[in-house]
Amino acid sequence: MEKKQGRSRESRGHTLLLSIILVFCILGAVVFSVSRKLSEEMSASAIQNLSESLDLIRCTIEAILKNEAEFQKLVAKEIGNAEDPERYICSYEKNQSMVKMSLILSGKTEGVSNTGDVFTEDGLDLSPERTVDGLQVSRSYVNYMGAWAYTMKCPVEKDGKEIGSLYIEYIYDTLDRSLPSGFYNDKAVLYIMDAKSERFVLKPKGMGQRSAGHLDLTDFYRANSIVDEELRAEVAACLESGKDILFYHDIRNVNALNYMWSVNDGTVFLVGYVPVEAIQQEGRTVNQNILIVVVVMLAAFFLCCILYYLNQRQQEKIRREREKERELHNKQLAEALQAAQIASGSKTTFLSNMSHDIRTPMNAVLGFTTLLALDADDPVKVREYTKKIMASGQHLLSLINDVLDVSKIESGKMVLTVDRFTLKDLVASVDAIIRPMAKAKDQSFHVEVTGIKHDHLLGDETRVDQILLNLLSNAVKYTQAGGNIWFRIIGLKQRSSQYEHIRIEVEDDGYGMSQDYLETIFDAFTRAENSTTNKVQGTGLGMAITKNIVDLMGGTIEVFSEIDKGSLFRVELGFRIPESQADEHFWEKCKIGRILVVDGDEEVCDNIRLQMKDTDVQIDVAHSVGEALEQMQKGSCKRDCQAILLDWELPDTDPIRAAVKLRECISDTVPVFFMVSYGAEGIEGAFQIENAKLLEKPFFVSALKEKILEVQAEQSDTIFAEEGADNSLEGLHFLAAEDNEINAEILTELLDIEGASCEVVENGKLAVERFADAATDEFDAILMDVQMPVMNGYEATRAIRTLKRDDATLIPIIAMTANAFAEDEKAALEAGMDVHVAKPIDIELLKKVIRQCLQRKGLRNET
Repeated sequence: MEKKQGRSRESRGHTLLLSIILVFCILGAVVFSVSRKLSEEMSASAIQNLSESLDLIRCTIEAILKNEAEFQKLVAKEIGNAEDPERYICSYEKNQSMVKMSLILSGKTEGVSNTGDVFTEDGLDLSPERTVDGLQVSRSYVNYMGAWAYTMKCPVEKDGKEIGSLYIEYIYDTLDRSLPSGFYNDKAVLYIMDAKSERFVLKPKGMGQRSAGHLDLTDFYRANSIVDEELRAEVAACLESGKDILFYHDIRNVNALNYMWSVNDGTVFLVGYVPVEAIQQEGRTVNQNILIVVVVMLAAFFLCCILYYLNQRQQEKIRREREKERELHNKQLAEALQAAQIASGSKTTFLSNMSHDIRTPMNAVLGFTTLLALDADDPVKVREYTKKIMASGQHLLSLINDVLDVSKIESGKMVLTVDRFTLKDLVASVDAIIRPMAKAKDQSFHVEVTGIKHDHLLGDETRVDQILLNLLSNAVKYTQAGGNIWFRIIGLKQRSSQYEHIRIEVEDDGYGMSQDYLETIFDAFTRAENSTTNKVQGTGLGMAITKNIVDLMGGTIEVFSEIDKGSLFRVELGFRIPESQADEHFWEKCKIGRILVVDGDEEVCDNIRLQMKDTDVQIDVAHSVGEALEQMQKGSCKRDCQAILLDWELPDTDPIRAAVKLRECISDTVPVFFMVSYGAEGIEGAFQIENAKLLEKPFFVSALKEKILEVQAEQSDTIFAEEGADNSLEGLHFLAAEDNEINAEILTELLDIEGASCEVVENGKLAVERFADAATDEFDAILMDVQMPVMNGYEATRAIRTLKRDDATLIPIIAMTANAFAEDEKAALEAGMDVHVAKPIDIELLKKVIRQCLQRKGLRNET
């Protein structure tokens, strides 16, 4: 039985071997046939490539000639507009391609040249048939420098009348820089020949071997043994007609493909040859590769035969390896199960933490709501309970926002909204939030901005603000009372002229973190565990969100910390620099050409110089009032100074008296800007000085521009009167689209408290119809919900903006929605809304944005 099985296996082996041999024979025949066909096609393709390469060189040379002609026309136009054309020619300097410029005025036979010589047209063979872009081109000649050159002639007109002719001499050597550095692996020969004289005017470098004796076409025939009269006649006919020709001829006993290629309708020709061997090189390379493949396949065939006989011996080994793979697979499954269990445990821990963190403010809300119902008649307790309910609700909202942000990050739905913003506004908004928090804990908050070259940037300001608030609020939370917090923005060396590279540092001297916790600080749902930090509420998501936003922006974040010594977070981001806007002539329009900076800090002065570097404004620096007064005595500074930046905290100096002294040296109309730090004291006295403003540190160019505009507006009495500067809504009437009755009632009551009235409709369609029927200026603004039946807020806004009413495009429309993400705000603005306010409603924020919208509306109406 075993012998039969053995013979059966041997028979199957012979059959398989014969089948393999047959397959390889058929494959060899196919390979041989394909090889021959590929060789023929590659030769044809190589010839086509030669034609395309010559066409490319022809187009390059013609483009250069056309550019020279266009340049000459422009120069001729400038000469026509010049008061003294001949002086203009004499003062024109030559360049690499243009070596001589001459002018002959109408009616004269001689003219002037920029080389100082007397110029005549004698010796120039100018023919009407030889033109470039309508300009006559001379026959090629050897100029006074010994270089082959040609001259173009261009008429010079003034007031529609020809007043002379402009002649510019160009040299052929400049064409060499624009031609390819290699041609068929440097085996081809290429010359440029003047068609009329049949002289070779250029032998480009790097274009293959050539005989030094090739001076003209006759010499080329002689050197390459081209004696066939019929071929020479055919070449002569092509030269006469300006056509291209390709022909085979042996060059030095080497079969070659010769060419004569017309340029600029036969003005010049590309002359040369390419060895057929070089043309067919690619085909031979392919055949060699095919041969290698065949050899490899034969080797593979014999290897397969050997492997076949070794196959049986390997079966057992393969089975053992598969058994090991199954064991490894089972081990990986066990590890995956363990990881899933750990993940499940993490989620359980997170839900436990969230249960505690959410129940804490919810208990406060429900508890104080119960107390509010019991003590409704006690105004003091009602206000106290309401304040605590508001604080608990805000805390609960921050927890929900963190969870939603993490959900969007993990689902990959978080996107960046790139728009123009200024670092000044970013720093100011962060400072307005963090400084009161730090002050409440008696902490010192320091803001430093250095090395920034561009204040206006392109990026997602909302997400950058979120990064800063996460880092700074944590610094406040985890720093003891009386501690210090530093917020720094540092401009780094630009990696590209289009991007500003910025480093953000948040440092504190608080509790610090252990090295073990630093390894997991950016993981979701993790918090440092100790007796101090456990008292601080949070989800443990802030750092994970920050890290993901930084990664989404293509930046980096690092953290350094030691227990009881504090922490340092370092973020590096790149922001695109917006293209220059219409205000690039701001300083010229505002007549600001010189500014005096009086500050004792050399670093501050250097930062101002750096930011003002590209403005063409001269910056004078004085480190004391005495030094400033000395500079003001100088004529140039006293006469040209248009603004003064005076540090409010100069050592041993009263800033008010210093400003008065400086005022004695300059005009009262020159503005004085007091540079003050956040939280500076006694600044009320600054307003006693005429044309004086406060300029908050750190210094930003955009902030200085705003202050200059304010001063100039006040001086010209055109500044917009900011009615209701306290953001009061007294007497305003609104149209509100809100489908939720409770939200509508809350909105109505809040506006009523502020002295404003509100008309509520249930959906977007009713809002459109009500506004269409309303009298002009009946409503001051529209408060628009987004998610509504019948017609949503986006559709309603677009419909209102298209109404044929004068106020349809001016009426402020404010989005009020629970959709609080950046993409929701972007969608609202794209629909035509003026601003986006997230629910739950913050009445102070609502008052502020309404007032801003109304002010913008007033400015547009004036326009």
